[in-house]
Amino acid sequence: MLNLFRRLATNDQGVTAIEYTLIASLIAVASIAAMRTFGNTIGNTFNSIGNTLTNTLPGGTAPGT
Repeated sequence: MLNLFRRLATNDQGVTAIEYTLIASLIAVASIAAMRTFGNTIGNTFNSIGNTLTNTLPGGTAPGT
């Protein structure tokens, strides 16, 4: 019985897979949060640039529209 407990205590075969899964999950959560935060900011920046171009160009239309 004591040998069984020793083997269970020293068995670390599944630990690496669990650690990699946790790391991948944390990276995914951080990536989603960053994309949501910066996605809106970048979208607003491009909209601002587009509006500036529309108001600055002769005729008031942006290229390609």
